[in-house]
Amino acid sequence: MAAPDGALWFTENSAGAIGRITPSGEIVEHALLTPGAGPVGIAAGPDGALWFVELLANKIGRITPAGRITEYPLRTEGARPHALTAGADGALWFTQWASNHIGRITLEGEVSEYSIPTPGSEPHGITVGPDGALWFAEEAGKIGRLLPS
Repeated sequence: MAAPDGALWFTENSAGAIGRITPSGEIVEHALLTPGAGPVGIAAGPDGALWFVELLANKIGRITPAGRITEYPLRTEGARPHALTAGADGALWFTQWASNHIGRITLEGEVSEYSIPTPGSEPHGITVGPDGALWFAEEAGKIGRLLPS
């Protein structure tokens, strides 16, 4: 994912790290605080940091361009966060495919969860639409829409 610092940032799922590569090819890797965290989704936050999900650690992570990492545990055990995006409301929104929720985390680390009406929907990808709503893909074969309020 292209970031405001001009570099590309990426998750290293098996290595448990967040990577950064500059346009000239310089790579820096940042090991996560939780071993075996399984980072997958990453997005730029409105605070200039990169936010990511820790699929296996049940956490949302934040890394500054300088490499400082903060982790925020989720309330629902085994939620398995998968993807995230910056919302129009200044928070980050993420899918929780094992717990059938869409989550929201503020820049201060406060987490809210919203149930999906379709049982066992297993939400994966998420993005903000032109209408300001959160749109997400459900493995159950549906597209979901959540209006932040």
